[in-house]
Amino acid sequence: MSEQPVNAAETAARGRRKVREGMVVSNKMEKTVVVLVERRIQHPLYGKIMRRSEKFVAHDIIGCDQGDRVEIMETRPMSKTKRWRVTRIVEKVK
Repeated sequence: MSEQPVNAAETAARGRRKVREGMVVSNKMEKTVVVLVERRIQHPLYGKIMRRSEKFVAHDIIGCDQGDRVEIMETRPMSKTKRWRVTRIVEKVK
C-alpha cells in the first residue's frame, strides 16, 4: 500500500470526512498511534461544563512522538480498530 499526501482537491472529491485534533498518548506500535481527543460539553440539566475524552487508533506515516498534538482524519478501515490517519502535526512536544 502506498500512502499519498492528502491535498484539498483529493479530500473534496471523496466528500466530507471527520477531522479531530488530539494528543498522542501512545506510539509503541509500528506506524500506529493512539490519539486522545477531548471535548467539552455542557450538562443538559445542571449546566456544568464537563470534559469527555475518547481514544482513537490512527495510522501514522509522519512519525509522531508521545505528547504531540496532531490532527487526524477519518479513513477506510485499516485493521480491526484503526479507522483514522494522522494528517499533520499541530504542535511538537518540547
